[in-house]
Amino acid sequence: MQVAVMGAGSWGTTMAKVFADAGNQVRLWARRQEVSDEVNAQHTNSRYLGDITLPENLQASSDAEECLEQADIVVLGVPSQTLRDNLQQWRGHIGGAASVVSLAKGIEHSTGLRMSQVISDVADVEPERVAVLTGPNLAKEVAQGQPAATVVACVDEDRAKVIQSAAAAPYFRPYTNTDVIGCEIAGTSKNVIALGCGMAAGMGFGDNTAATVITRGLAETTRLALQLGADPRTLAGLAGMGDLVATCTSPLSRNRSFGVRMGKGDTPQQAAEATKGQVAEGVIASESIVALAAQHDVEVPIAEAVAAVCHHGMDVEDMVMSLLGRSRKSEL
Repeated sequence: MQVAVMGAGSWGTTMAKVFADAGNQVRLWARRQEVSDEVNAQHTNSRYLGDITLPENLQASSDAEECLEQADIVVLGVPSQTLRDNLQQWRGHIGGAASVVSLAKGIEHSTGLRMSQVISDVADVEPERVAVLTGPNLAKEVAQGQPAATVVACVDEDRAKVIQSAAAAPYFRPYTNTDVIGCEIAGTSKNVIALGCGMAAGMGFGDNTAATVITRGLAETTRLALQLGADPRTLAGLAGMGDLVATCTSPLSRNRSFGVRMGKGDTPQQAAEATKGQVAEGVIASESIVALAAQHDVEVPIAEAVAAVCHHGMDVEDMVMSLLGRSRKSEL
């Protein structure tokens, strides 16, 4: 198939490699011409993936219209908070039958919309044509060809199967799901929980604390997802527990690493500077999750605590004490 991947960051480039390794012709849109030139001439994207070699059937361009021309599958690999602006420029070039796949994990801060909703709203793409790809997929490991699995979620199961087939590289195993809501809420919330895990690690706390944050983080994510109409099985699967564990425990996780720095005393601004100016997705998502939960009367204490540290000046130690000091209750 002809696949257009819009966004040449670490995950966009990695998924372009996956689709190419699965046998498709892939065009990768890069915002900067020098990135496009490097991909085409040297078959690398050194800024994001080091010296990992990209396939010959993966070509790059800084011309979005050229990349989108006759694409059967359009993969959106730009950050969640810039998706709307980019789609407004691209929507006239997305084919009327193309499947549109979101890689972004977030909730639009200004509207409270999930990424699949933003795609339908801005690009006038029917929900049946919009899919979400999500799971325990750390970009560098996938790019290296390490075995991994993911979820392709679309309300049209047949379309999900087409995308599943197109993304089935030898080292990459996609599963299908029709629960778009559950996959998107899990994918957004896990970045927030990973910030909390990172903060705890930065303070010197060990595995008991990490397991507690992960487990209780899954509990509040599940409460919110179910209130929005998700399938509980999604939260126990790759898009839920799988992605949460990977993001909360791996040093390759930007959100966890960002949280570690804050746990050691950095401000959000200092942590961003230490990570080459890249703000972790969970920083913005924390306020979005809190607002969405309040709208639906769902308790999300970990997300609230992370948002308080990231946006309202709460000290990390005070955050921990506030969580430990909550009223005692039954686990279930």
